[in-house]
Amino acid sequence: MIQDYDVSEPLDTDFYRVFDDIPAADREVWQRARGFVEEIWPTINEAWENADYPLERVRRMGELGLLNDGVSGDGLRTLSPLGAGLVTMEVSRGDGSLGTIIAIQGGLALRTIALHGSPEQKATWLVPIERAEVLAAFALTEPLHGSDSVALETTAVPDADGWVINGTKKWIGHGLGGAVTIVWARVPSADKHGGSVRGFLVPQDTPGYSAEVLTGKVALRSVHQTRVTLENVRVPADAVLPGARSFNDTSTVLYATRLGVAWSALGHAIACYEAALNYATQRVQFGRPLAQSQLVQERLTTMLSDVTSMQLHCMHLAKLDERGELDPVMASMAKYTCTRKARSVAAIARDMMGANGVLLENHVIRHMVDMEAVHTYEGTESIQALLIGRRITGESAFK
Repeated sequence: MIQDYDVSEPLDTDFYRVFDDIPAADREVWQRARGFVEEIWPTINEAWENADYPLERVRRMGELGLLNDGVSGDGLRTLSPLGAGLVTMEVSRGDGSLGTIIAIQGGLALRTIALHGSPEQKATWLVPIERAEVLAAFALTEPLHGSDSVALETTAVPDADGWVINGTKKWIGHGLGGAVTIVWARVPSADKHGGSVRGFLVPQDTPGYSAEVLTGKVALRSVHQTRVTLENVRVPADAVLPGARSFNDTSTVLYATRLGVAWSALGHAIACYEAALNYATQRVQFGRPLAQSQLVQERLTTMLSDVTSMQLHCMHLAKLDERGELDPVMASMAKYTCTRKARSVAAIARDMMGANGVLLENHVIRHMVDMEAVHTYEGTESIQALLIGRRITGESAFK
């Protein structure tokens, strides 16, 4: 007899009842995200395996108001910090690629314009980006500068009509086939801005702008990252974001999205734990369900302990964020803790499911490899540790 396992049933894991008393508006948007995941569930694995990027899913998230990521602005359907976190958690529980799209479209691009754009730029771009009527990219990382992005080499030189941008960017989501890319570039020291880092809105059909999809990627396969090349790209004077004048301004966007990465890791971890628990109650070995094994119960307990810890981290920081009391290093601690724990949960679940754990139909292996990317982006584990270490010792180890 061939036995199939249904490991996809959501179990609403919440051992400490962390989410019992959340506001009705946050619960409603969470359920909206749950409904979206149910819509796309039958084809998630197929799209991931084939490295397809189904843009209709992005459009659907825009229609449902799932791309806001807590960004405020005229005409935006602003989610609370908790609501935004729950959406990212739930979408990542289904598909980490789509969880990453929330970070690209809402957390980075939308937030950058909302924080640093002119009134005219906000009026032009905010609502279309939030509704996914246009796609937007955030181009900071370069081939030689990831964790040390403060040392970026892309340049923007002023001329009589505006700016001329030259450089190369890497790992840029939505860098191809979208409408606009926010390009971070260094202004020469001879300029009145003193060598600071500026942000520029660059339409992707601008002459000199080109992009290619990075191939061979084995994580987050249903979202495309690109290498963007800028060769004498000319943009008008009003392309510059007036509020982005230094790397500190860039960092305000990165810090704000870091907590979202922790929520995404929580979604991945919940998916792995619930798949393992469902599997343990269905898989029979040596004449009894795996769930009756002492070793399996111990592993499930370890996973649940980690998931519960992650829920407490995310929930508490969402409350601090709501009160305006969240500082960047707290977000670093959440990202550091949650991505580490999510990787551990995924590894235990994969091992506990044996050979079935490497089959896409059981979902865990997809979340496991996706977590490798989530663990890295928005600041690696090492960078988060140095930020936290500087806070607790008063000494910088970056020099």
